[in-house]
Amino acid sequence: MFEKFSRATRSNEAEVIQLHSQPAKQVEKEIQPEPVQADSQLTEWLELKSTLHEALLDRLNLSVIEKVEQDALRREVAGVVSSTLGQTGRPLNSDDFNKIVDELLDEILGYGPLEPLLADPTINDILVNGYRTVYVERQGLLERVPVRFRDEKHLLRVIDKIVSKIGRRVDERQPWVDARLEDGSRVNAIIRPCSIDGPSVSIRKFSESKLTMDKLVAAGALNEKAARFLEAIVYSRLNILIAGGTGSGKTTMLNAMSSFIDHSERIVTIEDAAELQLQQEHVVRLETRPATPSGDGQVIQRDLVRNALRMRPDRIIVGEVRGAETFDMLQAMNTGHDGSMTTVHANSARDSLGRLEQMVTMTGIEFPAAAVRSQIASGLQFIVHLSRLADGSRRVTSISEITGMEGAVVTMQDIFVFQKRGRTEKGEVLGEFVSTGIRPKCFDLLTAAGVDLDPDIFRVTGD
Repeated sequence: MFEKFSRATRSNEAEVIQLHSQPAKQVEKEIQPEPVQADSQLTEWLELKSTLHEALLDRLNLSVIEKVEQDALRREVAGVVSSTLGQTGRPLNSDDFNKIVDELLDEILGYGPLEPLLADPTINDILVNGYRTVYVERQGLLERVPVRFRDEKHLLRVIDKIVSKIGRRVDERQPWVDARLEDGSRVNAIIRPCSIDGPSVSIRKFSESKLTMDKLVAAGALNEKAARFLEAIVYSRLNILIAGGTGSGKTTMLNAMSSFIDHSERIVTIEDAAELQLQQEHVVRLETRPATPSGDGQVIQRDLVRNALRMRPDRIIVGEVRGAETFDMLQAMNTGHDGSMTTVHANSARDSLGRLEQMVTMTGIEFPAAAVRSQIASGLQFIVHLSRLADGSRRVTSISEITGMEGAVVTMQDIFVFQKRGRTEKGEVLGEFVSTGIRPKCFDLLTAAGVDLDPDIFRVTGD
C-alpha cells in the first residue's frame, strides 16, 4: 500500500517548485523576519513540519493515498513522524505530536494551513495576503488569524493544487485565475508579477447549510411581510433583479428566493463559477470556461445565455450579469421566459438600472438609449437591493417595483424599505424594514396567478 514515492510524481512536484523558485528567493531578500519570539517559534515549527513532510514524500505512494482509509493513513503518518523525530532527536509532547500529524494530513490530503479555516463554519471569507498574512471574515468583520505558510513556494503549491483539480493553471503567462473548491467555494488567486507582494488568495466559502428565507428573516435581513411578498412575486413568475455591493449577500438571496420556484419547472442556471444551490430537481447548470493557454476554447456567459434559449427553459437564472450577456438576458425576459432572475453590482436600485443600460452597450451595437430603457422597463418587474452595513450585517434595503416609462425615464416605486435609526454604543446599526404604504401595481397579476396575498402587508405600521 505504502510504496516508495515514484520518481515521476516527485519530478512533477520538483517542476512546480522550480517554476516559482525565483520569486520566492526575491521575497526572502526583501522581507526581513520580524524580531518577535512567537514568530521565531512559528518559523521553527514550520521548518520541522517541512522536514517531516519531505520524509513522508519519501515513504508514501501519493497515487493511491486517497483510496486509503483515514485511520490507516493517520497511523502510517504517525509512524513516519515518530521515526523521523527519533532520528533527529527532536521530542514532542503528545499535544504537539497530534497537532503536527493533523497538519501533515492537511498537507497531503487538503490545502495545508487553509484546511482549519475551511472547516470553521463561522468563517465566511479567507483572505491570504502573501505567505505571512491571513485574514478571515466572521459576521461581516475582518480579523487577522495566526496562520501562515512556510514560504512563497509553499503557498504557490497550495494554489496549484486548488486550480489543477478543475483543469486550470496559474503561471507567469496567466498570473490570475478564478476557480472553485469541491464544496463550491469560490476562489480567486493572483501571483507575481501582477501581485507585487507575492501570491494573494481570496476564498468566498460555500455554506453547507442552505440559507432559507426563514433563516434570513430570523437574522434580520428582512421582515416576514417582505419575505411573503418575495415568495409571491417569484411564484407568479415575475422577472427580478437582485442588486447590491460586493459581499452584500446577492447570491445568498438568489438561492433563498429560488426555493419558491415550482418544482415542475425546468430551470437553466448560468454562472462564471457555480455557486447556486437550487433545491429543485429539474435544473441544468452551465458554467463559463476560460481560454486555453493557446488562446482558444473560451466560453463566455453570453454564449451560454444564447444556448440556454434553445434548451426549452421555463426560467433562466444568471448568477451575475457583468457584460454583453445583459442584452441577451433582457431579450429572454421579454420573449416568454417569465420568472427569470439575475444579480448585478450596484449601489442602489436606481443605480442598477444605469448599470444594466451601460452593460448593454458592451455588445458593440449602438442602441438608442430610449430603446434600451424600454427593454429594461418591459423586461424587469422588481429590483431587490441589499447592502452590507457598517456593523457587518447584511440587509435588504429596498424592494422596488418598475412601473413603466415616463418620457425617457424608467419609473419605480418602493414597496418595502429599510429605515435606519442610528447605531448602538457597540456599533450595531439600528433600524426597521417597513412597508411604504404603496400597493404594488402588479397586485392584480399576483391574484390572477393564484397567490392569496393579504393587502394589509403593504399598510404602513401604525395605520
